Amino acid sequence: MNITFRCDPSLIDLLPSPVPARATLPEWLRQMAPRVPSSLHRRAIRTVKQCPPFVDAMTHGFTVLLPCDVTVAAGKFSWDWSLPPLATYGHPRAPLSFHVPEQIAGSPLAQGQHSVIKFNSFWTIELEMGWSLMVVHPVNRDDLPFRLVTGLVDADRFNEVGINFPAVWSDPDFAGVLPRGMPIAQCYPVPRETLTIVCEAMSAAHVSRYDALAETILSGPGAYRKGFRAKQRAG
Repeated sequence: MNITFRCDPSLIDLLPSPVPARATLPEWLRQMAPRVPSSLHRRAIRTVKQCPPFVDAMTHGFTVLLPCDVTVAAGKFSWDWSLPPLATYGHPRAPLSFHVPEQIAGSPLAQGQHSVIKFNSFWTIELEMGWSLMVVHPVNRDDLPFRLVTGLVDADRFNEVGINFPAVWSDPDFAGVLPRGMPIAQCYPVPRETLTIVCEAMSAAHVSRYDALAETILSGPGAYRKGFRAKQRAG
């Protein structure tokens, strides 16, 4: 899978490039203890740091990064980011803009008076034909003060301008700096093809394999990681 990112020629040396999602794992994950005591189990149990699906989801695909520091104080956003003259017409010059609240009225995203921001895109994203781009909030990143709105874009066809990323500002009490290079969106290609869904009862062979694998899982940790987790991953 080839993914091509392009930007205005005046910005090629100024912008942080999109990176594999594994490059933006948060510090809290690195600092997590692999095991912690559990009063219920009366022993140390494994944390999500040792859960391959949890971590693999966080490392899947690539992340788009905030292009400059953004200061948030008293509900206001500001930045000091001077850009040179650009070659492209109608190109954004601000790292973010805003949506009016009415655009999410009636949806669960509204949740009171939350602001709706939009992270402006400074990169175009081109995928191979037949593939679309799934855009999600950085996975398992509830520590971020916003919640990205999930979207699916046919980036094999729509790739001459950037894809902007709307988000609900979920922490009205946040005050501080959103740093340059902070992940704002996690993306991964998905094939655009019709699904065939089959639901059926297990055969005797399936039941036998189910019982065998369940026994392996219950006998000790690491069954999935050792026997089923793919060594090569996207991103």
